[in-house]
Amino acid sequence: MSVLSQAALRGQPNAASGYVTPPYAVPGSVRMRGDDFLDPARSHHRSSDWDGVERVRLRDTVLRPFRSGTGGTFQRFDWSTRDLGEPEPVPVGRVLVVDLIGLFHPEVLDDLDLTVWCDVDLDTAVARGLARDRALGRSHERLWHDVWVPNERDFAERFAPRSMAQVLVPSGGQPAD
Repeated sequence: MSVLSQAALRGQPNAASGYVTPPYAVPGSVRMRGDDFLDPARSHHRSSDWDGVERVRLRDTVLRPFRSGTGGTFQRFDWSTRDLGEPEPVPVGRVLVVDLIGLFHPEVLDDLDLTVWCDVDLDTAVARGLARDRALGRSHERLWHDVWVPNERDFAERFAPRSMAQVLVPSGGQPAD
């Protein structure tokens, strides 16, 4: 079993998760929403490494059990109660696709079998995210401009996630050769 990851702030918008979905299908795959591993308080604060992303929880409760085939349970973050939800089984499939901001980080890189970067410039990604939020009746302009964009820039400067990608998918949608 393999763990396929993609950096999520940049890519094709997905109204369900708010970040991205691979622009191509991965046969036999199951998807893990990155939003399920964000701490709502910490993800709304400035940090140079996306501190609000609970990468260790993702690694220990999903990535490693999925990769080893041992199963297990994990808890999604329940945004309506602002707490962890009920335990549920780790998904089963041939490939696990994880889309999450701040994922290409030393805490989890060794647990990812393939890294994919959906390459869209930050201004375009922000415009898409703001449009998605408005369509959903959410007003996150301040968070985008004061927190999320600076966090993304700092993370990119500190960890160079684009250079960590084994596959680059341009904004047109097909992996680059």
